[in-house]
Amino acid sequence: MKYLLSLLVVLSLLLVAAQCGPAPTEEAPKEAPAAEEAAAAAYEAPEPAFDPVPLEAGAQASCQDLAYKKGDPVRIAYMPPATEFNYYIAIGEGVKTTAAELGVETFMLAPQSGADIDGQMGMIQDVLTQDVDAIILSTHDEFAAAPLVKQAVEKGIPVVIVNSDIANFPTAVHGVVGYSQRRGTFKAGMYVAGMFRGKAKVGVLEGLPGYHSTERIGGYLDALATFPEMEVVATLPTAWNVETGNTAMMDMLQAHPEIEVIVTANDYISIGAARAAEGLGRTDVANFGNDGDTTGLEDIAAGRWTATVNTTPFVMGKVVLQVTMDCLNGVYPGGWTETPTVIVDQTNVLEYLCHPENLFPAPSQEYACP
Repeated sequence: MKYLLSLLVVLSLLLVAAQCGPAPTEEAPKEAPAAEEAAAAAYEAPEPAFDPVPLEAGAQASCQDLAYKKGDPVRIAYMPPATEFNYYIAIGEGVKTTAAELGVETFMLAPQSGADIDGQMGMIQDVLTQDVDAIILSTHDEFAAAPLVKQAVEKGIPVVIVNSDIANFPTAVHGVVGYSQRRGTFKAGMYVAGMFRGKAKVGVLEGLPGYHSTERIGGYLDALATFPEMEVVATLPTAWNVETGNTAMMDMLQAHPEIEVIVTANDYISIGAARAAEGLGRTDVANFGNDGDTTGLEDIAAGRWTATVNTTPFVMGKVVLQVTMDCLNGVYPGGWTETPTVIVDQTNVLEYLCHPENLFPAPSQEYACP
């Protein structure tokens, strides 16, 4: 009932928002050559992803004339930004699951810390000297990675960017797989506005500076900006993790006790923020994240914080492995393949916790499933 009421409030607020300003619009893709259009039209993305849309001019590398010879054994490197985030481990589990189904060898290589950009760049350099057929990459610094990605592409090694929607990676890549970060958090921002009937004091906890934090926080801010009385009173950066989320939330609430709701760039930040709020006796502060991390889903089920944009990382991993194989086999037309998102709160969280086969790590307990 609470969720339905929130939806009704959001619908009414949307009418007001339409008068205050438009939702963010996306630039129409430039026309592709006829052959590329035909290939794209014939390609069907792995379920439940959406069919790919073109990248910007100059951002697309071709899945033709690769170093890989069709029919040879396949070895793929999965290279997330860090192992400290279960989110990327969940993507990796999806990669491994589909790889096992297809008889493909994969391995994961990543630094422990998401702030260790130099460490990840060194690992990419190492992989380029190994016998790999493709690279699945996610990085916190696209510009640092670009020269190494260019080397891979020049060697005929396909590079597919995962957990991203970037249409203009600094150098050409073979594909991009991930959810629409700004669109996902825009939906969550409208939910926040509906919950507070268009009037609240808001705190913002960002991730490390870069594309991902800009897009995720940008979606929230785009939505809240359509409601003049949804006031952002403070913004602080974090390092994407629980510890810095905790510290930033502690500092923010002590400096701005008037804050009623917090929006964050990922679930780890929200987990830390929830712990800080509890320590300060401020469990009244609503808390909205982004990811669909297992711990975050369990926190939401327990009422420790409010809601998240579930980006289904395990499913994303399955999709990106299949897209990479399609590129190696010369049938992927390129572009960005979008994976689905859904707002998860206490009203629907069991739909996900009751399917532990699609989560990593598995939930810490069994739930009474409908």
